[in-house]
Amino acid sequence: MVLAAALALLLWAAVGLARPRPVEVSVLMPAPFADATAPLVAAFNRTHRDVQIAVTRGPLDTEALSDLAISSLLLGDTPYDLLLMDVTWTPKYAAAGWLEPLEPLLGDDAMEGMAVGAQLGNAFGGHLWRLPLLADMGLLYWRTDLMDAPPRSLQELAATAADLKARGEVSWGYVWQGRQYEGLSCVFLEVLRAFGGEWLQAGDRAALDSPAAIAAARWLGDLVRQGITPAAVANVSESESLQIFAAGEAAFMRNWPYAWRELQKPGSLVAGKVGVSSLGEGTQGSWGFSLLRGSPHPAEAAAVMQWFTGEAVGRELAERYGYTPVWNSLLQDAQLEARLPLLPVLRQALEHTALRPLTPVYAQLSDTLQRQLSALLTGGEDATEAMAQAQRQSSLILRSAGEAP
Repeated sequence: MVLAAALALLLWAAVGLARPRPVEVSVLMPAPFADATAPLVAAFNRTHRDVQIAVTRGPLDTEALSDLAISSLLLGDTPYDLLLMDVTWTPKYAAAGWLEPLEPLLGDDAMEGMAVGAQLGNAFGGHLWRLPLLADMGLLYWRTDLMDAPPRSLQELAATAADLKARGEVSWGYVWQGRQYEGLSCVFLEVLRAFGGEWLQAGDRAALDSPAAIAAARWLGDLVRQGITPAAVANVSESESLQIFAAGEAAFMRNWPYAWRELQKPGSLVAGKVGVSSLGEGTQGSWGFSLLRGSPHPAEAAAVMQWFTGEAVGRELAERYGYTPVWNSLLQDAQLEARLPLLPVLRQALEHTALRPLTPVYAQLSDTLQRQLSALLTGGEDATEAMAQAQRQSSLILRSAGEAP
């Protein structure tokens, strides 16, 4: 019996040694998305023997995550196969040679069936570099207990917000993201579009000193000067905006789709009293997966990318966290709408979303714009001079990069 047991143990060990080790696909993700997908990744790893997913939970801050990814890429031997990227990173990473084109692995129809708005920003220079995990766009949140319908223009928004504040209905009329970071650029782009302007013309010429850009900057500054928006907006990001609005202190809020779920949670003083509408052309702010150059197993990594961005994961993230799905089939799904009443608004907003400039030097352009807008909000700088400064500096950046004449 002892001999039989020993033989069985040796046989089991031999079989174990003969079985190939699973391929591990390493993924770098921002903390919120790593946390949101953790149960799904665990389920994947339990049911797949040949491929396992190892997620690195990156920083919460978008810029910090990009710095971490770039640091590893500059070393020439990044430990990651996949990177969950902000939509604005695509041109920079592709131009630097840090990504693998996806057509050879996924074909030319990898995004077929996705909403048109979700497809924006994934290609650059004639190649597909990214698959979106979720869509995101700026939305306007408004108090249904204070008004019957949302404003139809920026002018009506400001007037309604000012009136409600003057009557003592709220402490503040309108809260948004005014801190000197990417959120401020997103807010400005939405206002700029509403005034009929563009950030770049013909893709490579700055247009920040146009009458529309000056009017957009002045409109934001006037919100602060007139007391419609708190002066402290210069230190406000998404989370602070959400806290102010959830406390019932504001009539309007600009934020992303995730805020809807947060406003329905216990502790929110506006639960059941919130309407959501499109901002006209809300800034597109999606996150998507890219394959990093040098991955030792690109085929397996591409398969994991397709699993992450598939309909099953998209449905789970929409139901649990209110994230906007990218597939038309989900955006039009009646069962999902029952779990996520915001779905029709998301579907409409996704049809009219606006991209930030697609250029490898976007980060520099955005930083320049943020600095001038911050000076406008905090120091009362004249809108015309602020935009003239932004124009001069942006033109210099574009010329230095060889992107403008």
